[in-house]
Amino acid sequence: MGQKNHAILLIHCTDRKGLISTITHFLFEHNGNIIDLDEHVEKIEGIFFMRVKWELEAFDIPKDQIREAFAEQIATKYDMQWQLHFTDKKPRMAIFVSKASHCLYDILSRHYSGEWQVEIPAIISNHQTHEEVARRYDIPFYHFEVTKENKAEIEAAQMTLLTELNIDFLILARYMQILSDNFINAYPNKIINIHHSFLPAFAGAKPYHRAYERGVKIIGATSHYVTADLDAGPILEQDVAKITHKDTVEDLIRKGKDLEKIVLSRGIWTHLQRKTLVHNNKTVIFD
Repeated sequence: MGQKNHAILLIHCTDRKGLISTITHFLFEHNGNIIDLDEHVEKIEGIFFMRVKWELEAFDIPKDQIREAFAEQIATKYDMQWQLHFTDKKPRMAIFVSKASHCLYDILSRHYSGEWQVEIPAIISNHQTHEEVARRYDIPFYHFEVTKENKAEIEAAQMTLLTELNIDFLILARYMQILSDNFINAYPNKIINIHHSFLPAFAGAKPYHRAYERGVKIIGATSHYVTADLDAGPILEQDVAKITHKDTVEDLIRKGKDLEKIVLSRGIWTHLQRKTLVHNNKTVIFD
């Protein structure tokens, strides 16, 4: 049985009186049944944020005309930034991975079990380590050997592949390469990364070893959208785990991997549910 088709609007604009009434009246007068609505006003900047989801079964505007109708009747008048999504369309997600496997396996298991309504047309890696895993899950695997000399050439080839595959968004599942600004700008708020939350205190190699030597009492992980400012993009999800003097370096690494898996999966989930809006390098995550 296919997923029931709903429409989702994500909106932000300057706050003013009557915005909620105006938007909901538009849906009401076209026989749209709202099944979920969440809104927030950022008081300091005076910005209105809204997510609304409604049934399309009796909606009297044809699906392919909703975008134009909303723009003409509301969005242009109120100078809105907005997105329209349909739940019957499975987003197409590419996974970038290097040698570490924990995040990749977690993503593939959620996809294989049907937990996520998403297509994965490609696993892309700078190593051949996970080619067999991709084959096991019947997902095409693409190996790009990256060096300092060929990095720009490889990125161009990767971007061509992503375009050919109609990829909607990317996951960096512990992909140990820094993407160029050109690559990142081609996918604004559509590249999700995961990393430990020691930054900036323990940047670079072996952060868990140095955290252990420092005697940290808490470790964490952060998933975020990728921007040109390294590891400083809009945050999607974070979590932490307690550490004691009894924990070894191996314990820290194990707990860190567990956090990375769950925090990345939560970030992907909110993106798939169209529950995120980005403004001024911050996310609004709707309930």
